[in-house]
Amino acid sequence: MSRAFVFPGQGAQAIGMGRALADAYPAARAVFDEVDAALGERLSALIWEGDIETLTLTANAQPALMATSIAALRALEAEGFGIADAAYVAGHSLGEYSALCAAGALSVTDTAKLLRLRGQAMQSAVPVGVGAMAAVLGLDLAAVQEVAAEAAQGEVCQAANDNDPAQVVISGHKAAVERAAEIAKARGAKRALLLPVSAPFHCALMQPAADAMAAALAETTITAPAVPVVANVVAEAVSDPEEIRKLLVEQVTGSVRWRESVQWMVGAGVTEFWEIGAGKALSGMIKRIAKETVQRNVGAPEDIAALKG
Repeated sequence: MSRAFVFPGQGAQAIGMGRALADAYPAARAVFDEVDAALGERLSALIWEGDIETLTLTANAQPALMATSIAALRALEAEGFGIADAAYVAGHSLGEYSALCAAGALSVTDTAKLLRLRGQAMQSAVPVGVGAMAAVLGLDLAAVQEVAAEAAQGEVCQAANDNDPAQVVISGHKAAVERAAEIAKARGAKRALLLPVSAPFHCALMQPAADAMAAALAETTITAPAVPVVANVVAEAVSDPEEIRKLLVEQVTGSVRWRESVQWMVGAGVTEFWEIGAGKALSGMIKRIAKETVQRNVGAPEDIAALKG
């Protein structure tokens, strides 16, 4: 059985995530302590006792979700599972940073700092209200790309996340995204709904954030990962540190090719996906992409107990 560890992206955050892991496993608590130290603040207090609106702010959600994922991985390691049990790692958007950290390509401290900067840079790249994102349900990638091109009318409108066969997210200027949602419905989409996000991620409007990440990543040590990382923008495995650095910059404005990434892993022999961290969003997507595979969630002590079962 070949296994992949996958790491969730923004939207999976919840107050209290990772707390039971930290209470049960000293190695998990140490991750939250390290992230707090890296950021110079008690992000863990926000994660466990704060309000969801503050946690959902991009600059908080990104390092918080990574901390929860790596804490879950440390708990797994304490029970005899580890990165060596995975043939590949992959993550959805910010989850790619968690995957790289899990595979040892980035330190926890550097990952926390990069994600705080990434969140701030993505938030400030576009004034609030200028951009938008919408989920289109029931049309495939090619159909949504046609819709986005027609809706653009000189503005930015592009497919941002190819999540699964029936869900593609578009991103760009607010008016263009709203036009695309209407065109998509007219073309037979089951639904096209604007998402409650604070910025238009994964489109050309994020270029200022990509520039900020290029500067930060140039100063960051990246080592070869212990297992190959399936990168969002190319939907295949990479291991070369310089290629990883380049792709992380491209990822800010590029599309998250999640459906193709999962298909690539299945083609490479993966039969089981472990979603490491908060929520179960990726498991749902993977089920729709590759029905024959097994999905497992690792976000709480009882999940790990079930794996040991």
